[in-house]
Amino acid sequence: MNRTKLFTPTSVGRLTLPNRIVIAPMCQYSAHEGMMTDWHLIHLGNLANSGAGFLTIEATAVSQEGRISYGDVGLYSDGCETAMGRTLESIRRWSDIAIGIQLGHAGRKASTDIPWNGGSQIAPGKDNGWQTVAPSAVPFQASYAPPRALDREDLKRIRQAFGNAAARAARLGLAAIQIHGAHGYLLHQFLSPLSNHRSDEYGGSLENRMRFPLEVFEVVQEEFSASGPVTMRVSASDWVDGGWSLDETIAFAQALETKGRDAIHVSSGGLAAEQRIAIGPNYQVPFARAVKAATSMPVVAVGLITEFEQAEAIVSTGDADMIAIARAILYDPRWPWHAAAHFGESVKAAPQYLRCQPRQFRTLFESA
Repeated sequence: MNRTKLFTPTSVGRLTLPNRIVIAPMCQYSAHEGMMTDWHLIHLGNLANSGAGFLTIEATAVSQEGRISYGDVGLYSDGCETAMGRTLESIRRWSDIAIGIQLGHAGRKASTDIPWNGGSQIAPGKDNGWQTVAPSAVPFQASYAPPRALDREDLKRIRQAFGNAAARAARLGLAAIQIHGAHGYLLHQFLSPLSNHRSDEYGGSLENRMRFPLEVFEVVQEEFSASGPVTMRVSASDWVDGGWSLDETIAFAQALETKGRDAIHVSSGGLAAEQRIAIGPNYQVPFARAVKAATSMPVVAVGLITEFEQAEAIVSTGDADMIAIARAILYDPRWPWHAAAHFGESVKAAPQYLRCQPRQFRTLFESA
């Protein structure tokens, strides 16, 4: 019998998960022209045998210009789809974990170098650089090349790119799609008044600023909802006075809920270089709690969740329905195993690993 909420099953739309531990999307900056490489097989294959309830593929660009860096994964070409298909085929041969994907467009935060080379923006015309686009011609930092403001044809093209990527995700048999509306990328740029200075129906009022992200959600839902749930990740605050706020996040979540959204993943920040974040354990959980109180959809909390009792407290007290871990599971790819051992719970393990079960945790492993 389960003694913890963390290891009870939960549902997102029609998808049932064996526990409430979600592996958040984590960019690896190791793709070649948008195509997954052997690194993604190593990385995702390792996490697929972690015991988590759900695995999310990193932020995946819906167009070349939408990549954060030249090393980002994409799902905008047959080559991208084929490479991802090979990776998924290999992982599924050895793991039945539910795998989803985060689809996004970096907007004005695109065309950057990979982090271990500094991560700064690469100017248009330079090697591995390109012209960025955004709701308005406002750069992320003063030193960056200004983005080109998107016109109506651009918006139509980007909506279609999200739809095309969602159709590819469906063909690949992915279990769910998370739309990236957080961390200062394109959809967040439309939401925030700090980056959206438009005077047309996509700027100004909250209703107008929400319009394009809601249109993208509808396009993705149309292409993918027959295959699985469609969710969204949001930043609940810009952490800057006058920026996107928690109240606006709740209004956006409620608008999405009316359109059939299956879950919301609540993060924060990333929009403004001048942000001042009060970082500490659970620092984003109050945002998730507020969204959960105002909606009926499942809510995922994230942000410096590293300890087992901490994760259990978040879901058992009702602050969120699931927790997502990222850096913690990079550091400890068997975090769910260790959490289950801590609580006296059981997790599914590949048969190749059953003999490593410690003697003091005799009921830890369920055979795959």
